[in-house]
Amino acid sequence: MTQPSEVSVFNQQSPAHNEFRSDTFTTPTVSMANAILHTSLGDAVYNEDDSTIKLENKVAKIAGKEAGLYCVSGTLSNQIAIRTNLLQPPYSVICDARSHIYVHEAGGIATLSQLMATTIEPKNGRYLTLEVDILPKFVPDDGEIHGAPTKLISLENTLHGMIFPLDEIKKISAFCKANDVRLHLDGARLWNASVETGIPIDEYCKYFDSVSLCLSKTLGAPIGSILVSDRKFINKANHFKKQNGGGIRQSGLLAEMAIVAIDENWGKLKKTHERAQELGKLCDDHGIALSHPVDSNFVFLDLVKNKMDVNYLAEQSKKHGIKLSGNRIAFHYQVSEESFEAVKKVVLESFNYSKTHPCETSKSVHFYSVNDKVEEK
Repeated sequence: MTQPSEVSVFNQQSPAHNEFRSDTFTTPTVSMANAILHTSLGDAVYNEDDSTIKLENKVAKIAGKEAGLYCVSGTLSNQIAIRTNLLQPPYSVICDARSHIYVHEAGGIATLSQLMATTIEPKNGRYLTLEVDILPKFVPDDGEIHGAPTKLISLENTLHGMIFPLDEIKKISAFCKANDVRLHLDGARLWNASVETGIPIDEYCKYFDSVSLCLSKTLGAPIGSILVSDRKFINKANHFKKQNGGGIRQSGLLAEMAIVAIDENWGKLKKTHERAQELGKLCDDHGIALSHPVDSNFVFLDLVKNKMDVNYLAEQSKKHGIKLSGNRIAFHYQVSEESFEAVKKVVLESFNYSKTHPCETSKSVHFYSVNDKVEEK
């Protein structure tokens, strides 16, 4: 029988070596493939799969929570967490206007939780603050019947690669506890925040009622996210997971691969930050404006300020053999050195082109689009 370590696809350079569209494009490694040989084959819907339970307990321990729940995606873990945090409408959630739960989860909060979103663009351009952003938008449950009381605040760390300061999290958490408001964290890339700041995952998580931790983004597992909270919360969330079609039978196959991703790849995230920050410094040295500071593994070009043509950017990325979409440049641990040098050339060439061919139109650029030209409407 051919072992996974002998299968050619795993011995080749990762197909994601030139991928800058997202850190979700990482591919399974030989170690992950070999891990399947040691998996349990129980039925996870019946809570009888040892490998899945091992993964859930491992992440719960890292997060300092009682229990974990394996989900197929960060969208699912976020959505069932939001629903579990709520009781009966009318109610509303306060969140960043750029947050994944609001922008990139297919309207799930409205459809699945009947939840009104109060979205806020942070005044500081980086993260929500209690005094300046949240308090003016907070709707108390005080009997005034015209509004939808704020029953949940959802934060995201990191968001667009930017790290949410722990001191501000503490303030928001204290406010929530004093006002009977639940607090959720989309911590899809909390692994990155922890690596960059040195603050342990459990120190971040202790201020939240629920936390979603993605395994398939920056860590590089093929599939999955873990929702962590107390045991009662997770039991209820599991009900909503089943209701939304999230029950998996032999999920141990995926769980063992995710365990390898945590053990082998978490420590590699620092290099992805260093590369992003190197590109950020290169942009700064050449007067290329960025939309956000580079805290971790993302660089966001400000195409409007730079008068850069997104179509030319796409053309140059194809020319240099890399995959890039829109203004977001994502780094992950499988990016090759050759591709890293190529993305620097693409950015510089596109910026230099803009000096003689300034793009005056502001197009809608979506970083989930394919590596093609943005068509004029």
